[in-house]
Amino acid sequence: MTYQFYTLDVFTGTRFGGNPLAVVMEAESLDGAQMQTVAREFNLSETTFVRPPEEPANTANVRIFTPGAELPFAGHPTIGTAIVLAELAAGGAEAFEREIRLEEQVGLLVVNVTKKAGVPVYAQFTNAVLPEPRRPAPGSADLAGALSLVEADIGAGEHQPGDQTAGMGYLFVPVATMEAVARAKVDPAKWPALASGMGWTGAMVYTLGGESPDAHFHGRMFGPDVGITEDPATGSAAAMFPGQIIANQDLANGTHKWFVEQGYEMGRPSQIHIEADVTGGVLTAVRVGGQAVRVSEGKITV
Repeated sequence: MTYQFYTLDVFTGTRFGGNPLAVVMEAESLDGAQMQTVAREFNLSETTFVRPPEEPANTANVRIFTPGAELPFAGHPTIGTAIVLAELAAGGAEAFEREIRLEEQVGLLVVNVTKKAGVPVYAQFTNAVLPEPRRPAPGSADLAGALSLVEADIGAGEHQPGDQTAGMGYLFVPVATMEAVARAKVDPAKWPALASGMGWTGAMVYTLGGESPDAHFHGRMFGPDVGITEDPATGSAAAMFPGQIIANQDLANGTHKWFVEQGYEMGRPSQIHIEADVTGGVLTAVRVGGQAVRVSEGKITV
């Protein structure tokens, strides 16, 4: 059978930046093995497969695959898929606002999509699951070795390494400088021992500040255990970032906003916007947003 697909660059307003995504439409006749094969063929960080919703009030049921595994949730696929569905529903309108409700394995993701004339479309989702710490992170010496760093690199201001989950696990590794972020890479001889049994989707290496004067954090994400050497923009890690932040610094009651840079070392600069509501030192809501631009469309035969 032949299936319509679209590709987008997500967490950017410029083509050939951000994180590429493939969206395969009307994919209900594909089984999991076929979806995994198609994801390997696209060979992007993620490919989504759009199916009819299980609940009529929702927009679609979505399955998400990296080249190596299925994910229960991922941020840039949620943003990109919602934008495709909103644009198709809008029928080419220059401006619109639409709520897209996506059923993913982690739960229901409500995505607000906004298009203004002359401006790349923007989408923001609310986390289905709030981030929380899972276990103590490995020691600095082990982290440094597995990420080709030195122990003195580990830590940034008040921030220390953490292990967060919100339906999937991430290792957060703050480092002291932008230079250390640029130097980081997975050591294939040491990473397996560090990651064995940890259930991490990836490791987010980050520092405070960034290339943009507006950036709060600058990061890179490595996901060797799910077939991603490096990811240009990781919305699922961004969705857990407030958990890492509140574990390392006090946040007042109210809404907090952060701008995260990613993908710059790959030549695919990405801009991720995060919001979190805090009451009594506890996260009560997390939202992740960004722009996306359509790049291509076509047919794939399976």
